[in-house]
Amino acid sequence: MPNLKLNETPIRTVRNYNINNIELENIELPQSISQFKNVSITGVEYTNNINTNNLIYGLSKKLENQVKENSNQKIKIQVQNNENAQIDFKFDKQNTELVENIEIKNQENSQSAITIKYELVEDIKAYHNGIINVTAKPNSNINIIIVNLMNTNSNNFLSIQNTLEENAKVTYWIIDFGGKNSITNYYSNLIGNSSENNINTIYLGKEEQQFDLNYITHLKGQKTKVNIEVQGALTDKAKKNFKGTIDFKKGSKKAIRK
Repeated sequence: MPNLKLNETPIRTVRNYNINNIELENIELPQSISQFKNVSITGVEYTNNINTNNLIYGLSKKLENQVKENSNQKIKIQVQNNENAQIDFKFDKQNTELVENIEIKNQENSQSAITIKYELVEDIKAYHNGIINVTAKPNSNINIIIVNLMNTNSNNFLSIQNTLEENAKVTYWIIDFGGKNSITNYYSNLIGNSSENNINTIYLGKEEQQFDLNYITHLKGQKTKVNIEVQGALTDKAKKNFKGTIDFKKGSKKAIRK
């Protein structure tokens, strides 16, 4: 079984640091994706008409193509002002494979919050591979809470991509507790002037869990702001890699990182 190489950094570092990517051994990706029916969506209207735009980064082309071609959950949300939505995915013996494609568009001048939860409490092995694509329109403010409560027998793969337009604010709260391997690629493109992106992550590892977090932000607009905070704890033989890239592009006058 070939190894799976994921989460490459945009700028290569010295190979001895072992952070340019993560290589997982003996990972078997499902060839055919079964149905996943145990999902609940509340507080917002949605469709399954998803765009198939390419990710700028993502975990790997292989995982990205799996979502594009074989997703068993497609959720498109047009968030209106003051809408608070919740998406709950619950794994069980009949729902062990989740490959989801979520597209979120926050409307202009709106404020909203969305919670996405992945939960597995049974002693089974599950598989998750997902893409969350967010567009924040001008003068909008959106809070996104992602809660990973999968067990330590499972694999959790997640790619997040954001586009922030003028004066948009996007704040993430990521609670990352589950998965034998929990691998996250996060990318934000701050194209609008005075846009702001905040990422707050909490992880807790035990047994032989591996967390690999690759956070990338491009600041293109003027007076843009980005703030990344990652905190957590490890016990037993658990491991964590964090890679953060804040790239100030041409034209990002008076952009700052906190």
